[in-house]
Amino acid sequence: MTQSKPVAVLYGGHSAERDVSLRSGQAVLEALQRAGVDVVGVDTASTPVHALADMNIGKALIMLHGRGGEDGTVQGALQLMGIPFTGSGVLGSALCMDKIRSKQIWQSRGLPTAAYHIASKRGFDAGSCKVIMAELGETVMVKPAQEGSSIGMAKVTSAEHLATAVQDAFNYDNQVLLEQFIAGPEYTVSILNGRALPSIRLTTPHDFYDYAAKYQVDSTEYHCPSGLSDADEQALGELALAAFEALDGRGWGRVDVMRDQQGQFYLLEANTVPGMTAKSLVPMAARQAGLSFTDLVMAILDGCEATD
Repeated sequence: MTQSKPVAVLYGGHSAERDVSLRSGQAVLEALQRAGVDVVGVDTASTPVHALADMNIGKALIMLHGRGGEDGTVQGALQLMGIPFTGSGVLGSALCMDKIRSKQIWQSRGLPTAAYHIASKRGFDAGSCKVIMAELGETVMVKPAQEGSSIGMAKVTSAEHLATAVQDAFNYDNQVLLEQFIAGPEYTVSILNGRALPSIRLTTPHDFYDYAAKYQVDSTEYHCPSGLSDADEQALGELALAAFEALDGRGWGRVDVMRDQQGQFYLLEANTVPGMTAKSLVPMAARQAGLSFTDLVMAILDGCEATD
């Protein structure tokens, strides 16, 4: 395959997810090279995005996870430079990155998501934790509003632990999402150019699907097919697509979901630049759908034109 201008794979960066981004970017870079694409890797920690304007870049394939790459900022810079890029645009990236705004939009569209409370760094009162626990239930998830890969998250079962976990989460964000814990299996649905790929059910001996469970240990189990009935699989895929569309998600991404003991699905979050490492979920779902890793990367790149 030949191209008149090279493709730039943007990866690395300065976010808390830098290490994962480096691995994702390297895997994607190698896949494009195998496909015969003229490609260059750009670590935005050492080569600023605005340098692409002088590099004769034809397209940018974004593999930056977290802040500075998944939140709309790099998308805005590329848009101003007239460089087509993969994935969601400025608005969709910003909305999907913000767990609080995501939930508010889903609520406004009548899409199911767990009960929640917002804690702001300015004015947070630790004395309110007992009331929050009473409102949200015996177990609460604490999540920085704009971090990924479960960074800064905690699962708490007491008001005292909640107060500590919120303060810890404030090290990552000025706003923290306190969310009702949904007891039941966790699923994730990858989205590729308007299509929901087969769902994956996740199981881990950890308290929840944290950073270590995602990237560092071998005890996490991934079930794909997930074991859902055909009807439930279709319903989950349609829910994920609706959730992604509601946030102006485009191209490719992933939507994470919990299912309670009564069979009700609850939306957790949407990701616009999911991991593409050896342990990542999107490549796993793509394999189940008959796509090799290289096929997947090329499909992501082919979806670039719709988001420039």
